[in-house]
Amino acid sequence: MTDSELKELVASLAVSNAELTVKMRETDEQMKKNAEQMKRTDELMKRTEVLMKENAEQVKKDEAKLARMGFTLGNMANNHGESTEEYFYNSLYDDPRLGTIKFDEITKNIHGKIARLEDEFDIAMYNGNNIALIECKYKAHEKDVMNLIEKKVQNFKQLFPYYANHTFYLGIASFSFYPKLEELAKEKGVAILRQKGEVVEIEADNLKAY
Repeated sequence: MTDSELKELVASLAVSNAELTVKMRETDEQMKKNAEQMKRTDELMKRTEVLMKENAEQVKKDEAKLARMGFTLGNMANNHGESTEEYFYNSLYDDPRLGTIKFDEITKNIHGKIARLEDEFDIAMYNGNNIALIECKYKAHEKDVMNLIEKKVQNFKQLFPYYANHTFYLGIASFSFYPKLEELAKEKGVAILRQKGEVVEIEADNLKAY
């Protein structure tokens, strides 16, 4: 190897060593950044765990407080349903009617049970050969209307055969309605009963016999 070749080799090795040093420094800096990020992530996870623990403790305290007051999350929902039913029953009691159809009797909380069928009906009104079934919901949904049409009428007829040949009229009573629900009820001929101020407003223009 000539002197010239030796010098070139030494120079090349020096460059390679310098590049390697730069790469190692960059790698070291990246590792430090990764370590800092992992540390921040770990701290965030610890804070999250603390918050979740505090939230769980608060939920337990709230549940205990509700229990002392005689409530559970389940019966709070039931209480909503019962208060809704009571409100509409009391509103209809003195003048039980749907649209132009006047009824003579009104009852609530009707329960029926046979061998393979059991069901409950919120409000029923009777007049001769006519029956009105009214489903009461704190916040009604479209499925409630369809359930009333497709299930409740047939169940009532099976549970109470005496009324099997009566004409049925249906109503959905709720404190909350939305456009699609109203459209479906009107399309299916189901009366809409809602709170308006201190009275009950009844929309039964398209009332259909079932």
